[in-house]
Amino acid sequence: MVSTKSLLLAAFATIAYAAPTKGPCKSLTPTLPSTGGDNLQGPSPTARLKKIALGHGIQNYTCSASDATPSATGALAVLYDATTVYPGLSKTALSPDAFNSLPHLLLWDRPVPLNRPSNSSYSADTTSPFPAHNDLKGLADYPSFKYAGHHFFDSTGTPMFDLDASGLKASVVKGGNVNAPKDADKGVLDTGAVAWLRLTDSKKGESKGVNLVYRVLTAGGNAEGCAVAGTGVQSVPYTAFYWFYEE
Repeated sequence: MVSTKSLLLAAFATIAYAAPTKGPCKSLTPTLPSTGGDNLQGPSPTARLKKIALGHGIQNYTCSASDATPSATGALAVLYDATTVYPGLSKTALSPDAFNSLPHLLLWDRPVPLNRPSNSSYSADTTSPFPAHNDLKGLADYPSFKYAGHHFFDSTGTPMFDLDASGLKASVVKGGNVNAPKDADKGVLDTGAVAWLRLTDSKKGESKGVNLVYRVLTAGGNAEGCAVAGTGVQSVPYTAFYWFYEE
């Protein structure tokens, strides 16, 4: 019997992919995605888009008791460069539907790209779980996505983006959030998609070339209830697009 997941992936691979455009559209300015309802405050008119990355990793939570509310403790993700496949931006650009479907496809088609430690619990304050700097290849019929960097939380709990492939870095704090659309991919645990975020510079002096980050088009990542997950740490797979700006 063919699974629902297989049918979904086959359908996306068949109808969502668009042939590369004839050439780059030099006048095109990529537009930050919209939820269709409440939206995040956008970048300033003078902000410069530096990178669009596709992230795949885990959201970490803890439960102090079975009747407690899960507490978010951080995230870990590998980032892949998706800038050139933005619709109309280059010769390898995808159609809008194909581009927007990438988080869904990646979440369901690939395992979380992290090295699980021996105790089966990911840490939220170190980059040690990250594997070699490998590109993302063979995702349906899409081009290869180059390795871009890592997302993690440092020892002080500050969200970090280390785009070491391009020399960019962002140390950020939450500057705004909106719920993901109701039809967003609920993820492999069926817990729902994490919120869309606007992340601003932490003012710690650690950012380089980036001081504004957006998390959009999220898939999965919300916590299971503590009654289901039990006490301790739970790590929930998620994917998302990250847009990096310099204002």
